[in-house]
Amino acid sequence: MQVNKILISLNTPAAMAPYETLTEKYGVNFTFSPFYKIEKLSSIEMRAQHFNISDYSAVVFSSRTTIDAFFQLCEELRMKVSEDLKYFCTNDKVAMYLQKHIVYRKRKIFYGDGTPSSVIGLITPKHKEDNFLIVTADSPVSSLTRAFDATPYKHQSMVFAKSVSSDMSATNPADYDMLVVYNKADVASLKENFPDFVQGDTALIVYGGEPIRKAVTDAGLSISLSAPNPECKSVIQAIEQYLQAHN
Repeated sequence: MQVNKILISLNTPAAMAPYETLTEKYGVNFTFSPFYKIEKLSSIEMRAQHFNISDYSAVVFSSRTTIDAFFQLCEELRMKVSEDLKYFCTNDKVAMYLQKHIVYRKRKIFYGDGTPSSVIGLITPKHKEDNFLIVTADSPVSSLTRAFDATPYKHQSMVFAKSVSSDMSATNPADYDMLVVYNKADVASLKENFPDFVQGDTALIVYGGEPIRKAVTDAGLSISLSAPNPECKSVIQAIEQYLQAHN
């Protein structure tokens, strides 16, 4: 089936050139609409986890959304964030985002290269006695928590934010020839908003790891193309590979 209309579960990207190139080459039209959003937990939900910031001497972040949720919840719960708290971040972009909430140059901030192992590598002997709080979204289990579980360092993972399905009433997936999803929350939102959705000939491109692929198959949907793979390192490459074969 030829593809004309493509729905991508993202906000409209700042760099549209790659998509415009595909439009010119294959005559396709793109619509960008996030299937879900991330919201911080309520203070009641946070209290249920018995959270107390004073129990920790270091905090670990992997995203900007969890940084916002952490500081907002500490404020709502009237918990003072110590100036001595250490911050370990997965990469430099996450670390720089801390400037929104703290005076960056006055704090102890460390960042890795994007991998869990690089964060573990930041824990030198002078940090080995710290108690680490790993801030997560949706689930306390993550690649970071698994990396910490393999070490002797004292740590606890705690959920500060959750995925919430977007209102998709203005966007009907049945009107599109291709859907592109990235997260199992995308699949949950699709099923929640359109419980009677039948995939039919609609192509489904999945970008991500095993959790999203499993969510798709568990929902009774078929994956047309899964990326990243050796031939497709990006979503753009995955879309073009499919268009080359069908348009």
